[in-house]
Amino acid sequence: MGPTDGTVRGTFNTLIRPYMVVTIGLPIAATIIGIPFALIWFLGVGQWWARHYYDRLECELTHKTLRYRKGIIIQVEKTIPLENIQDVTFIEGPLLRHFNLSTIKFETAGHSGAATSEMKLTGIVDAHAFRQAILDARDRLRTQGRGGLPSLTDGGAASHTAELQTLQAIQGQLTEITALLRRRVE
Repeated sequence: MGPTDGTVRGTFNTLIRPYMVVTIGLPIAATIIGIPFALIWFLGVGQWWARHYYDRLECELTHKTLRYRKGIIIQVEKTIPLENIQDVTFIEGPLLRHFNLSTIKFETAGHSGAATSEMKLTGIVDAHAFRQAILDARDRLRTQGRGGLPSLTDGGAASHTAELQTLQAIQGQLTEITALLRRRVE
């Protein structure tokens, strides 16, 4: 964590390297044609690739965003605003457990609310704590966006009163419009 800025840097488990070699090499070896390529992959190329891929992995959580960077030849960097994170799922399958790894999957919503996308982080050290840090940062940001007031879904009395007053004002305006229309029709 950064000393004063609240930044949390995710670190990656070194076991992600053999996990990546296996998860890419097994599908290559699944066909007769792929067996020679799988041998090349397992005997050196895959280990070289996984080492360099691991060296370029970065993940950073700030008070407003989650940034993730990966890639060797083609580098990909994704920055997700925390307010767009809808769901954070924790995944552990048998192969992941064998390598003492887990995956955190994020589902995000765009500004329109209709388009959703997902991002996966595999190999974060202490993934449960990192997931909780993301959820806590997202909740703090949402609370600050409301000026510290609880939302209607939180059951805040101040929000209920304000919403009721707004609805009453709208109802009053609609009543006036209805009366004006009736006078014009008559």
